[in-house]
Amino acid sequence: MRYLMIHKLDESRPEAWNPSPEFQEAMGKLMGECFESGVLLAAEGVVHSKEGAIVRKQEGAGVTVTDGPFTEAREVIGGFALVNVESRDQALELAERFASLFDEVSVEVRRVHEFEDLPQG
Repeated sequence: MRYLMIHKLDESRPEAWNPSPEFQEAMGKLMGECFESGVLLAAEGVVHSKEGAIVRKQEGAGVTVTDGPFTEAREVIGGFALVNVESRDQALELAERFASLFDEVSVEVRRVHEFEDLPQG
């Protein structure tokens, strides 16, 4: 089963965009282990929200584009990892290991909808 792990952080914290060498080493080790075991399918960090935008479509209002930074958000997406694991428990264990590397972070874990999940008919 594939799971998407999205980590969210407070981008006002200085270390959010300037990770320490120790953090980078620990994250590299964890990602390396996940890659070597075949669990890790993809993982990337993203840049500060000031370089992003949100595109919204609302019924009757059309499409709007709001440029970052997203000041109304306390937490923003800092990156993601896509993993292929045997169970939800295994995905949660990886998310806990990932979260343990940060001083403060939240990691949303969501199963990826597979073709087999669609109604057959």
